[in-house]
Amino acid sequence: MRLGIDRLLAEGALRKPLQGRRVALLGHPASVNHVGRHSLDALMALGGLDITAAFGPQHGMRGDKQDNMVESGDYVDPLHGIPVFSLYGDVRHPTDAMLDHFDVLLVDLQDIGTRIYTYVTTLAYVLDACARRGKAVWILDRPNPAGRPMEGSLLEPGWESFVGAGPLLMRHGLTLGELALWFVAQRGLDLECRVIDMDGYQPQAAPGYGWPRDEIPWVNPSPNASSLNMARCYPGTVLLEGTTLSEGRGTTTPLELMGAPELDICRLLQRMESLCAEWMQGAVIRCCAFEPTFHKHQGQLCHGVQIHTDTVHYQHHRFSPYRLVALLLKALRLEYPDYPIWRDFAYEYETERLAIDLISGGTFLRQWVDDAAAAPSDLDARLRPDEQAWAEQTQPFRRY
Repeated sequence: MRLGIDRLLAEGALRKPLQGRRVALLGHPASVNHVGRHSLDALMALGGLDITAAFGPQHGMRGDKQDNMVESGDYVDPLHGIPVFSLYGDVRHPTDAMLDHFDVLLVDLQDIGTRIYTYVTTLAYVLDACARRGKAVWILDRPNPAGRPMEGSLLEPGWESFVGAGPLLMRHGLTLGELALWFVAQRGLDLECRVIDMDGYQPQAAPGYGWPRDEIPWVNPSPNASSLNMARCYPGTVLLEGTTLSEGRGTTTPLELMGAPELDICRLLQRMESLCAEWMQGAVIRCCAFEPTFHKHQGQLCHGVQIHTDTVHYQHHRFSPYRLVALLLKALRLEYPDYPIWRDFAYEYETERLAIDLISGGTFLRQWVDDAAAAPSDLDARLRPDEQAWAEQTQPFRRY
């Protein structure tokens, strides 16, 4: 399997349309080739390209920031002497002054297959800006480690934010290149948008089911995206960012854990099984205890569960992380009716709307959890039409 960046580096015919044009790169720490060299360094060493600028999304071009809402500044790359502009600092959209530095923007971002991952929104913003200014965008495609399964709801109109750039499904099942083509069509953009496809990518193949295990290294695309297991769990565990439950930040396995102090986790699991055991299939769910060293419940012993998708028991097409975490929240509400589940705080610079609603793309999930009469079948009836609609509308953009 060859990544888009490796093909661009190896195939002169692919690079030929870049001759005589100023080129910029949008990348981050996981923008590496098959031997782990950063794409900016590899492109600079290649020669023959006029690399005039670089851009970094949330967490920075080289990975300088740990948590959400920690901004990066612009700087000059100390090795290559070119400006590196932050798209998670004073601005989220490229400014005209930034756009003046290039003719073609190469986008080499490792996504993890979930709508709220902010690199998806940054992609949408640069496509908008480049279309407005007549700039070209080339996507150097990379795998979707969460694979092809699609799950969750579509973002509802009016709920757009930095964690929701448009009416995408929560677990979208596309590569970043495929998403770029969908954005261009969905937003009616007029620009040169080219995808440098991967060679030999088989998103349905075991054992990686989207991630070519043993072929390319796992490099954290953001500080808490620490494993393939995390990427598979994330479409569900990210919901916990909008709750008072810990999602494992402050531990070595963030977004693979969920829990809080003083929970009777056996009681919760029993309620989950009685509500909908089917939503707990496909992975090993292990009772555990953990103590976050920072973030929610810092220094307190939490009781919860860890999700394991890295064993022979993993069933890729049965594992439903969104439904699994929703089921945990429903069981928590039923077993602890007065438990303060929803966390009211500034989330990605939004102060008026609850984080859980921004993450889920509307109020329906929170309302379903809080409605004691609402059953798993009610949530399923809400999700399935969205999942079917998304699968149908994105079919023309799938390249693998």
